[in-house]
Amino acid sequence: MTTQTETPKRSTFTFERTYPATLAEVWELWTTKDGFESWWGPEGFSVKVHELDARPGGLLRYDMIATAPEQVAFMKRAGMPTSTPSSLTFTEVTPQRRIAYRHAVDFIPGVAPYNVSTGVDLQEQGDSVRMTVTADALHSGEWTQRASAGWESQLRKLDQRFQR
Repeated sequence: MTTQTETPKRSTFTFERTYPATLAEVWELWTTKDGFESWWGPEGFSVKVHELDARPGGLLRYDMIATAPEQVAFMKRAGMPTSTPSSLTFTEVTPQRRIAYRHAVDFIPGVAPYNVSTGVDLQEQGDSVRMTVTADALHSGEWTQRASAGWESQLRKLDQRFQR
C-alpha cells in the first residue's frame, strides 16, 4: 500500500493596480536595476541592487535599507538589522506578461529561513497596464499582515511614479 502525502497549499494575498503606462514601462521597473531601486521596498526603506538577472533561475540580490527614523527605530526594537541582504530567484519570466519568483525569508529573528513565491501578471488595457501581484502568506498571521502592509506601502511608491 502506498500513501501519498500532499504539501498543503499556502494561502495567498493579491494586489491589483492599473497604471497609465505601457507594458515596456512597467516591465522595466521590475527587470532593471534603476527601475527596481526606484520603487521597491516599503516607504521608509530603500534598496541597493547588487545583481539582477531576470531569467528563470536568475537572481536578484539587493540590500533592504531602513532610511526613515521610525523604520530604523522599529527594526532596532525588533532586534533586526537596519540593512538586510535579500535575494530572490526568478522562476518564470515571460517578457512584458509575467514574472514569478521565490523570495528567501531569512530575516526574521527566531524563525528558520524559508521561501515564499510571488507572481506578477501584466495585461495591457488600452493605454493602461493592469498589474496583478499574488504572493504567498508568511508563516504567521502577524508576519503575513506585515508583508501585506509592506506590499501596500511599496505599491504606493509605484503608484506615485505613474501619477500624471
